[in-house]
Amino acid sequence: MITAIILAAGESKRMGEPKMLMPWGKSTVLQTVISTFQAASVKDILVVTGGAHQQVEALIGKTVETVFNENYQIGEMLSSIQLGLSVKMREASAALICLGDQPQVEERSVRQICNAFLAQKSQIVVPSYQMQRGHPWLVARPLWDELIAMKPPKTPRDFLLKHSREIHYVVVDSPNTLVDLDTPEDYLKYKS
Repeated sequence: MITAIILAAGESKRMGEPKMLMPWGKSTVLQTVISTFQAASVKDILVVTGGAHQQVEALIGKTVETVFNENYQIGEMLSSIQLGLSVKMREASAALICLGDQPQVEERSVRQICNAFLAQKSQIVVPSYQMQRGHPWLVARPLWDELIAMKPPKTPRDFLLKHSREIHYVVVDSPNTLVDLDTPEDYLKYKS
């Protein structure tokens, strides 16, 4: 089983308000991300919450599993990935590492990444647009322990660099794999 770990623990400091709750189309940023993964037939979804976690958890209700990252203020993205992997350790064979503030992520890209993993059995599958790595990326279960054991200042980027020769790249035709929402300008630029 492939699980999606959606990272939604940030404090949205640059945005000035909780990004996950902001309107996006007929929904919100985070609900749009969740819907995209569900539409891509990813049945198992875990949202790692942090900043504004009560509102975020109330927003998504029981539609997907959530876990609160107590270290969200000091832990950076790595701590949320580690928590998500720890929660899913027993049940999943691979994890999609997804950004909660990437509502432009496309169903077809998610499907391409999952299909590449199932077909190639690669340990790491990463979407690539014009030679740039994007999200979501997939990491197979045999490498989880290494990610969980990483300590700051190491980052997920360091992990991918270390394993660069093992990465199976899926070339996507959309820049949306590279884009997330950090500032009000980003939000206005990409808002549907």
